[in-house]
Amino acid sequence: MTTTVPTRALTATVLDPRRDPEPPGWEGFRVRHGLPAPWDYRLLGVESAHSPSPILLTLLHSGGDLVAAFGCMVVRPVRFGPTLVDTQFPWLSGVPSWVFDDGLDAADRLAARRVYERAITRRLGVFCAGVVYRNAAPDGVGLLAGRGRLAKETLGTSVLDNTFTDFEGWLRSLTKSRRSSVRGQVKKVAADPDLVARTDSDRDDLDGEVLADLLRRHRARLGEPRFDWRGGVSGAYLHELVRRSDVATTTYHDTAGTLLAFATALDSPDLVFHQHWAALPPEEGGRKHLYYEGFTRVVRYAVERGRPAVTAGRGMAEVKAQLGFTYRPLHTVAAPRPVCR
Repeated sequence: MTTTVPTRALTATVLDPRRDPEPPGWEGFRVRHGLPAPWDYRLLGVESAHSPSPILLTLLHSGGDLVAAFGCMVVRPVRFGPTLVDTQFPWLSGVPSWVFDDGLDAADRLAARRVYERAITRRLGVFCAGVVYRNAAPDGVGLLAGRGRLAKETLGTSVLDNTFTDFEGWLRSLTKSRRSSVRGQVKKVAADPDLVARTDSDRDDLDGEVLADLLRRHRARLGEPRFDWRGGVSGAYLHELVRRSDVATTTYHDTAGTLLAFATALDSPDLVFHQHWAALPPEEGGRKHLYYEGFTRVVRYAVERGRPAVTAGRGMAEVKAQLGFTYRPLHTVAAPRPVCR
């Protein structure tokens, strides 16, 4: 079922990727804006079907042209309580889940935000408490803030600007001690006779359920973040994800075939996303040194393809800074239902 809300110049259509067919022009819009794999309509449906917080996609048209899109999760923080619009995509850490055509100026974008809020709250009904926007860069807060809204700085993200002509150039940019450490860990992984490491796209040799199980175990050791309503990553989603040509998956198996660690890198023209990482701890049969070795593979992937930057998501900023990543602040903006009009 779709919900359409018209305004003077914009029409908003709210889609449920679990049920609604892919709208005409969506894939062209996604490719034109260089949006990575999680924006793929089919993937949105697969992830949403297995999530406790289903995903909705709101498309805004002007004169028949698709000019903006907002992705969100519908969450219920308290059982049997009101719903909340959490404007983010579950597994794209550190980047916003809204995008505008370049032709929309500041006034147009503000109008688009208003139409989105009106459409999404109407879709969810009177029990919708409001709209939250996550992963907003400092220069984007003005679009979302306003009277009656709460804006606050939250945990930022780490980004590596790719100014390197080759992979060795990145290594040379590190401190001497870190460069020596990284080289040593790469050599140890390569010299391990009981370790098989592979990085490639189109990984039809992998089972999504096995990947999801390792990811769940890895995250269980870290503990559940506060105010995180995403649920676990589903095996069905990972099964689809790693089979894509725009996703590079690194795996580490022992010679018996046991998965010890894996990472996914999402490719796009402007940014490579170091997305999922999971590993068995050494006391459970895992290996040391894989975390940094995995980072070298993501950076190599980006450098060899000439991508402008690599994002490593939120958290562990000090560790990522040792690899040349820069911390970039992010903000969350909350808009209670009465101001969403």
